[in-house]
Amino acid sequence: MSLLFFYSLRNLLTRRLTTILTASGMALVVFVFASIIMLAEGLKKTLVETGSSNNVVTLRKSAETEVQSRIDRYQASILETLPEIALGEDGQRIFAKELLVLITMQKKHSDGIANVIIRGTGKHSLSLRPQVKLIKGRIPRRGTSEIIVGQSVAKRFKNTGLQQTLSFAMRSWNIVGIFDAGDTGFSSEIWGDADQLMQSFRRQTYSSIIFRLRNPDLLKELKTFISKDPRLTLSILREKDYYLKQSETMSTFLRILGISLTLIFSIGAVVGAMITMFAAVANRTAEIGTLRALGFQRKSILFAFLLESLILGFFGGCAGLLFASLLQLVTVSTMNFQTFSELAFSFSITPGIIIKSMTFSLFMGFAGGLLPAFRASRMNIVDSLREV
Repeated sequence: MSLLFFYSLRNLLTRRLTTILTASGMALVVFVFASIIMLAEGLKKTLVETGSSNNVVTLRKSAETEVQSRIDRYQASILETLPEIALGEDGQRIFAKELLVLITMQKKHSDGIANVIIRGTGKHSLSLRPQVKLIKGRIPRRGTSEIIVGQSVAKRFKNTGLQQTLSFAMRSWNIVGIFDAGDTGFSSEIWGDADQLMQSFRRQTYSSIIFRLRNPDLLKELKTFISKDPRLTLSILREKDYYLKQSETMSTFLRILGISLTLIFSIGAVVGAMITMFAAVANRTAEIGTLRALGFQRKSILFAFLLESLILGFFGGCAGLLFASLLQLVTVSTMNFQTFSELAFSFSITPGIIIKSMTFSLFMGFAGGLLPAFRASRMNIVDSLREV
């Protein structure tokens, strides 16, 4: 086995130019495959990490997102009295009535515009999201036209720096702080007082209600109670499950796109590997005849040539993954199809992506080398030695 491996490796090193070109073609395909899957994984990770397993999201029944949801004050007040909700250190329920609206803002480095989420927050909104950290300025005062902006918004949009002013909903809003929510969707939002924003946008209803259960196991019991109460036309689910559901549409689209593009490009890579290996067989006819005369069996010849092609696939996969991993340093933004707002996130590589990419690369090598290897193994000894 080791003899065949070094034999195959030596032959590849002898033909450096064709080896590099063929491996580069495979590397390109692996790069495209891995980068799009990393993009989908990064989007999913950003949205899922936005939510917490300890928090519960309440929406209007049949609403899929906070943008579509409407919860009136009467239902919110009933929900706030439920004994299943946890109490904070101040003795008050950890409960936040929130508003979510979209505004258009101009980007910094282009003339383009994009939708940005404005989140009206309650007293306990920050305590419900411990991942949100203020990095500049201070927390807005309740009952004022003060707002804080996510770090991604501050980097990408005009007039979003500390102490600057934004104008929307017929009012001017003073930016008193910038917050970092890590790799979560909250970094792409602007937060302010819910009651002030409701007045400005002339809204009479909340978009969602977020609260923490005193015991996570009470969720099923609470769902049953809400479904049976005729006063409440609401649905509840864990915050992490809510954001996981948000990521499914976009992640699925990106994965389908990645697989489609990869299949198209992989045909060219497999054909390139096949041409390379057929050329190797043609140039080494005498060598194959000599090996057969020395007692090497047909299956050994087949495995040797197939191993060459697999080594090509391995090197191509490693190179493609190396360049794809550098994309983790890049932050991109796209429209969240569920909320129609801009969402900033990073590429994310996982062990699963590495395994899938390398498996796909080795498969390309196998597919490209199979026919040439069969041809080499089926050569007649006498005919091959005539080339000596």
